[in-house]
Amino acid sequence: MTTTQITCAAAPETRVTDPATAVAPAPGAAPRRPRALLAMQAGLAERLIDPPTLTRLTELADLDPRFVLHEFDTAEARAALADAEVIVSSWGCPPIDEAVLAAAPRLRAVLHAAGSVKHHITEACWERGIQVTSAAWANALPVAEYTVAAVLAGNKQLLRIGTDYRTRRARFDWDAEYAGIGNYRRTVGIVGASRIGRRVVELLSPYDLELLLHDPYLTEHQATELGARLVPLDELCRLSDVVSVHAPQLPETEHLIDRRRLALMRDGATLVNTARGSLVDQAALTEELVAGRLDAVLDVTTPEVLPADSPLYDLPNVLLTPHMAGSLGNELHRMAAAAADELARYAAGLPFAHPVLPQEIGRIA
Repeated sequence: MTTTQITCAAAPETRVTDPATAVAPAPGAAPRRPRALLAMQAGLAERLIDPPTLTRLTELADLDPRFVLHEFDTAEARAALADAEVIVSSWGCPPIDEAVLAAAPRLRAVLHAAGSVKHHITEACWERGIQVTSAAWANALPVAEYTVAAVLAGNKQLLRIGTDYRTRRARFDWDAEYAGIGNYRRTVGIVGASRIGRRVVELLSPYDLELLLHDPYLTEHQATELGARLVPLDELCRLSDVVSVHAPQLPETEHLIDRRRLALMRDGATLVNTARGSLVDQAALTEELVAGRLDAVLDVTTPEVLPADSPLYDLPNVLLTPHMAGSLGNELHRMAAAAADELARYAAGLPFAHPVLPQEIGRIA
């Protein structure tokens, strides 16, 4: 068993991150302390779990913070799994397949302190009836914040003007050369009413923007309640000054924004992609960006790291970032705190606040 040791420092009680996860113990009943294990990639636990949350986890469960499982197929790992009732997982957790479940007969729940569970929750978990929860809602918050910054900067033509100013290094009539820029009464199209998409709509609602939304699972009434107007995807691409992609990566969403839909976008419009590179036709987008017709803020691409000779690195109308819109730095602590909140609910015999259900897997990230 590959393990990592992390320290547990005394700290005040952690503030509940999400009000929905606040726990009220059942009258007359003391919460149990289930046996729990940490499972994630090497080196992550120290960055993910801050001292207050680590203290809370060890108070809520019989959990040894000195050990973090990075693999399940060693004798030592199987011995640890034999008594585990709960796995607190994060990025890099190995798949929990039939062999792992056979070694973990007491396992009842997996608390994922990250986003998607598709990488480690297998069909065998659902067949066993394992309860699963995810901190995807917590990871969605920084992605939505990144997106809002990209939308507002896109409408101000920040990339082009900033590059122009850096090149000229002198006063110029940018107001005349970039006439019509700004965020007043601009149209922003959100592709996908995911957790992130919904949060983006919420964060943009105070601005003087028209918000369009496309999602095949949403009704017009639901979109209106969110604060957006539901439209077909082609219409969204045609009308929007900024198109932001928030759909899940599924076989049917590959190249959702294809060459034809890119061509529908207005001259000077901005494409923001914080979802997955496969949702956009990379070759067609590159042609549009090289031609200078569109702008883009791309946190994800296909491949995930573009070749060193890709023209997108140097274009003045493109901002590339290395898949960093999600939780980083102290934002990781929010996901660990979310897992601790769910552990408290489990120990108190309460249902998870943010369960992942098997029937949802086919249409979530």
